[in-house]
Amino acid sequence: MHDELLTIGRFARLCRLSVKQLRHYGDLGLLAPVRVDPASGYRYYGAEQARDALTIALLREMDLPLAVIARALAAGPEQRAGILRDERDRLAERISRDQARLELLDRLAEGGLPGYEVTFGREPERRLAVVRTVCAPAGIGAAFAECVGRLLPVLGRAGTAWEPPLWGLYPLDLEERLEIAIGVQVRTGDVPPPGVEVEVLPGGPVAETTHIGPYAQLPLAYNALFAAVHERGLRPRTPVREAYLVGPAEAPQEELMTRLIIPVEESTA
Repeated sequence: MHDELLTIGRFARLCRLSVKQLRHYGDLGLLAPVRVDPASGYRYYGAEQARDALTIALLREMDLPLAVIARALAAGPEQRAGILRDERDRLAERISRDQARLELLDRLAEGGLPGYEVTFGREPERRLAVVRTVCAPAGIGAAFAECVGRLLPVLGRAGTAWEPPLWGLYPLDLEERLEIAIGVQVRTGDVPPPGVEVEVLPGGPVAETTHIGPYAQLPLAYNALFAAVHERGLRPRTPVREAYLVGPAEAPQEELMTRLIIPVEESTA
């Protein structure tokens, strides 16, 4: 049997991996040698392991985590395809975020920080019918769409009258997991259908600005808005509100119009 096996060096060359990588994969249980000599500790591999070794190398080249690779190797063909499709979706989302960052950097490089007119005034009390969800900051777009898909059909079936635009309610700090709410303004006294909550946004002083352009560039508007709030010595309060005056169904990305509103109060510092 020993003659049919390959030393770790020969096997590494066959699979275009380093000896160090093979040892690491073996220590993790990802690609264990067929035999380890008890006296010398030398590791031996079978030629039939080359396919798994090459697959590991290929998937690592794509930056897949070792834990995901281990699950894929242990799975049957159908389950493995599902695992790889999930990773493909995560990669596509990452590429989309990176593309948005590139466009943001291009805009900053070409024209510096854009000017936003920040105004201070008062916002009336609003009674919103909302649905909530929890998501990561990178998943806000998908979470928003999912909430809209839950909210509007339920209101339509219940015959609940509502007033545009759509509203998004967000926390001040974009933590790893955050709760967001998507809603529409409804009349006082209307009872929301099951699955929909009522949130009353109190009236009071606010700072606001309007962003025209893709949602991926909203951080530019928030930069200007929070800077103006702090320069006045005010304290921002939750929830941060976004009113989608012109949405994706109505205009191209460059013409989207979003009103950003931050409730404020005098700082106690």
